[in-house]
Amino acid sequence: MVYRNVNYSGFLSIGLSSVKRKKGNYLIPTLQSLFSQSSTEERSSLVVVVLLADFDVSWRESTVKEIKTAFASELEQGQLVVLHVPEDWYPPLTGLKRNFNDAPDRVSFRSKQNLDYSFLIQYSAGLGRYYLQLEDDISSATNFLTSIKRHVEEQEVKKTTWVMLEFSKLGYIGKLYKSSHLPLLARFLFLFYQEMPCDWLMSHFRELLAQKESILFKPSLFQHMGTFSSFQGTYNKLKDKDFEEGFYVNPSAEVYTDMSTYQKYFPKLAWDAGEGFFWGRSPENGNYLTVVFIDSKVLTGMLIETGSGGKDLLESAQVQIGHDVVTIQKNEKSCKEFQSVGTLKNGRFEMQEMDQKYSSASSCLRIQVTASQKDWVIIRKIRVFTSTPRHLALE
Repeated sequence: MVYRNVNYSGFLSIGLSSVKRKKGNYLIPTLQSLFSQSSTEERSSLVVVVLLADFDVSWRESTVKEIKTAFASELEQGQLVVLHVPEDWYPPLTGLKRNFNDAPDRVSFRSKQNLDYSFLIQYSAGLGRYYLQLEDDISSATNFLTSIKRHVEEQEVKKTTWVMLEFSKLGYIGKLYKSSHLPLLARFLFLFYQEMPCDWLMSHFRELLAQKESILFKPSLFQHMGTFSSFQGTYNKLKDKDFEEGFYVNPSAEVYTDMSTYQKYFPKLAWDAGEGFFWGRSPENGNYLTVVFIDSKVLTGMLIETGSGGKDLLESAQVQIGHDVVTIQKNEKSCKEFQSVGTLKNGRFEMQEMDQKYSSASSCLRIQVTASQKDWVIIRKIRVFTSTPRHLALE
């Protein structure tokens, strides 16, 4: 059973499987997020395939009615496809091997899920050059498709041999495949459906096709938003801390530091959008990382995150904003005057509504080390939020 007017998108097909939940229903919000976070041009390059994988006829009929009401245009334009696979197409779902000593109902649930994905992936194989696997309870980052295109192009430039690119570290969310691999992946999931959960199988599939290490991009493009699991309605608070809803770009700036930089982990990487970061050798008291804005900005908020996995945190530092740009060395700029806005706590600093206290435009942001440490330091993320200075807004 298929509700479709398929858009053979050329670039991306997105697959997600949905079943009846005891608590919560996230399919419609998930679809709304996918389409609302995509531009008109991006929508023309994608098709979303939804497998209604529950055998409850009344649930399927009511869900189809909801989808037709909410997404009539997307269905008409071939940007959304809804399908169902009859129960008699499935192999046995009971009396299966209890690997990992899982309870029988848990084994049946995860085994059927593998089969659901197998059918979904097989159907999607011819709909685009690439296939993105999602779950039915996620929210999307703005312009996620453009970000995916950029990362794919980067891999092509590097001539990287890849099987799966990951745009979320959670479960089977945000996993990208080449469509040429989909028939093989579908057969793999079908063949080993009762052996282990789908996210474990996908790792084995990747390794069998000679991609030994995962390729995970940050910030994540998809966030888990479901509160209750599709398995028995249990509470599930899983969140991806690397998710950023907006495609974020800091203001144009130059970044300087007197800390010893490790290899090519330059200070600018902490400022630019993407998965890069600054990595410096053991900082000493008085060391700094200074951001000099190309144009002065009224700062309304700020977020600084250091460390990775609890290691390489910047343990003691002051956060400052400055005015009046000056040249302090031949190729380095800074500000003549600085004032402190706070200190890092547990390697992190966050401040909102800054303009209520610091209303004048700033020309610099500086992180100044206030105590030496033996551990190296990673400055993973510097984000600022701004408004236009009043004198410029009036011009």
